Order: sequence, then structure tokens, then C-alpha cells
Amino acid sequence: MPLTLSELADDQPQDGGQPYLWTMNFGPQHPATHTTLRLVLKLDGERVADAIPDIGFLHSGFEKIGESLDFNQYVTVTDRMNYISPMSNNVAWHTAIEKLLGIEVTPRCSYIRTIICELMRISDHLLCLGAMGLDVGAFTHFMYAFNARETIYEIAEALCGARFTNSYTRVGGAMRDITPLVVNLIRDFLAELPPVMDDMDRLMGRNRIFVDRMQGVGVLTKEEAVDRSCTGPIARASGVVRDLRLDEPYLSYADFDFQICCAREGDCLARYHVRMAEMQESLKILHQAVENIPQGPVNVGPDRRSILPPPGKVWTTIEGLISHFELVMPNRGMSVPNEEVYCATESPNGELGFYIVGDGSPRAYRARCRPPSFIHFALFPHLIRGHTLSDVVAVLGSLNIIAAELDR
Repeated sequence: MPLTLSELADDQPQDGGQPYLWTMNFGPQHPATHTTLRLVLKLDGERVADAIPDIGFLHSGFEKIGESLDFNQYVTVTDRMNYISPMSNNVAWHTAIEKLLGIEVTPRCSYIRTIICELMRISDHLLCLGAMGLDVGAFTHFMYAFNARETIYEIAEALCGARFTNSYTRVGGAMRDITPLVVNLIRDFLAELPPVMDDMDRLMGRNRIFVDRMQGVGVLTKEEAVDRSCTGPIARASGVVRDLRLDEPYLSYADFDFQICCAREGDCLARYHVRMAEMQESLKILHQAVENIPQGPVNVGPDRRSILPPPGKVWTTIEGLISHFELVMPNRGMSVPNEEVYCATESPNGELGFYIVGDGSPRAYRARCRPPSFIHFALFPHLIRGHTLSDVVAVLGSLNIIAAELDR
């Protein structure tokens, strides 16, 4: 069980002096951080007395770049914020832009975006769960998860030509329509994943070592989750019944039947089980969406002065060429109102929101992001105090921190 700071101090010699604490750097190249992420730990022997999260190792300036690139160019940067589920970031960014411009995407585009968001949710959860097992010594569990993620990469490649950083969406639509090949690949994946999840659950769900390492570790109560602005699986594992897909429906989520997955324990094991259950719900959404994709165009009509024309028209007609030229040239571009918007989506790790201020130019006057990892990384000191050094990797893995989202 974790100890409090006063209990840690009680273990020290009572000679009037302060207890001596070791300072240890955890990361930024530690194998269990999975990326450039650093923690400064204060240790009393094996016990963690305190932890100081350090952010900003990538020095990318993602938010500031959003004020110098136009609304279609910036989608390539959103890929690199959470590179585990990049198309979810694409959708979040362009949904915010379309809210600013007053654009409503076509029903077909809405379904396609819903499909890719749920594929990205499964991809992100598979990496999180596989890495949670890997961090506590279960390498086979990690390989089961990554083998399934490879199929998602193949679907992304067939959809847009890129496996990792996809840059798929555009203002008012997408770079290209979904094809029958992609639909068939998704159907195959929907049949392939349930046995994989069963294997993962049998391997780890009742594994004594895994459960002992996770149960009762890093407990976050419901009240603390609300007070500390937690969202997504981390909040729901503590009993917070909130999911933007149902509470504030966007895209086509109102058309589908699915449940919010919650737990009460709020520990690392609860966060593991919530993510496993969420993948089951994502499969339900994908089954419904893939079999009911509406017919029609994927992009809004050409009458909008903000939509890039199809490549075929750019290459073969002077009207298409002029329209493309007007939209992409630095001193021209789409007309944007002098307004501000905030738009949030339910990304795999929680609420991903973009705050955008328009000033009439084709670029944002201000672009700010609310990434879930930035909020959840601040939880770590609270969750780890009093636990042992070996619990650091368990708690950190259960939070699924993507270091690129920590860049400020």
C-alpha cells in the first residue's frame, strides 16, 4: 500500500534533521517512457516521496505553428501531436475549423470520419495496453497488441497512402473517398480483432503478477478526477460517466448504439479494463458504420470558397486551377470570420480541444490546443507518492502519456 509523506518521515531517524531523499532522473530515454519524457523523482529508499514532471523536450512549438500555416497545411502538424492515433487529431482540428467557418460536412464524410476515429481509438488502446504489459514484463502481450495494430496501419495506407502520419482530412471533407478495398479491409479487421482481445484478456486479465502490480496502485477517486480536469478512460475508470460522443454528439455518433465504459476503483487495473471494454464498444460502432455508409460526395459542394477543388479538375480545367491557386497562395486563401471558437472531440485519451481565433485571414490569429496528455501528466505526482519505484512504470503506463502533446 502507498505511504503518505508523514509516514515516510516517521521512518527516518528522529534526530531533528530532515529526512534524506535521493534525487533520480527517470527518462527522457528510459525504456518505460517510450518517448522523450522526463520525471524527477525524490526517493526515500524504494519509496517515492515526490515526483516532478518535466515537459517540453520536443521543442516543436505546435501551437505557434498553427498561426503561420493555413487551415489545410496545419493538419500535418496535428499528426505529430498524438502520433499513435493521428487521424483523430486530423478530425478534431478540421471539425474546429468547420465550426468557425459554419461548414457542415456531408453525411458520407461524417461516417468516414467516425470510422477512422474509432479505428484510431482501437490503435491507441492497443498500444497503451500492450505497453502496460511490456512495462511489467509481459512481452508476449505486447506482441499480440502490436500485431493487430499492423492491420490498422494497412487500412490507413489503403485509405490515404500513408501508414503513420496520415494528414487525411481537409476543410469540408477529406483528401479522398473511402474505397471498397478499404471497406473490405475493415470488415476483415473486425473479424480478426475479437479473438486477439480474448487472447490478451486471458493472458493478462487474471495473471497474478500483472494484477498484483496494477491493483490498488495509482488510485484516483471520482472527486479527484473531476477536480483535476481528467477526461477519457482515466476519468471513466474513476467513475466519471462522461463521454463527448454521447454527451455532446458530433460527427455521426448519434446514429449508433454503444455504451460508456466505466469503473469505480480508479487504479491502474481499472484503467486497463476500461480500455479493453472501450475497444469492444468501438467494434460495435464500426460494425454499424461500415455497413451503413451513406452514398454521395465526401466533400462539400464547390460553391464554398474554402474547399479545395478535386485534383482532376485542377489538372484539366482552368476554373479548377484558378480556384486552387486562389486558395493556396499566401496572400489569398479562404475567407474566415473575425470570431473565436472552441471545439472538443473524444480522442482515445480524453477530451482533445482546439481553441481558434479568426481574423479574416486564411490562418488562425491564435491557435491553442487542450491535449489530454498535458492534463493527465500533471496527475502523476499525486498518483505515485508513497508507492515504490517499481510502481512508477505501472502508473505511467496506465496514463498513456504521449510526449508530443506535452510540447509547449
